[in-house]
Amino acid sequence: MSFPYKKNIEKSMKKFYDSLCEKNKRRYAAIESEKLSHGGVNYISALLECDPKTIRQGKKELTELELDITGIRQPGGGRKKRPLPLNTVELKFPNNYLW
Repeated sequence: MSFPYKKNIEKSMKKFYDSLCEKNKRRYAAIESEKLSHGGVNYISALLECDPKTIRQGKKELTELELDITGIRQPGGGRKKRPLPLNTVELKFPNNYLW
């Protein structure tokens, strides 16, 4: 089946699809089928070896999806900032400088 994509592209799509979790597999398959419009669901389901119902479920999820722009990381994560010790701070003025 070489409907719209070349064999090397199909291989890459399948490899990428297999690396995703279930939720993202549904959504990826839905997006790919939307690109192809008529016959896209059948082509993508055969290519990615998934059920057409899975693609329809992915389409439904995408329409109901509320975009989460906050990101994955929690605020406050990572290395905590520490103040520099006083002995590492260099003074810009000579010791005999008077105000």
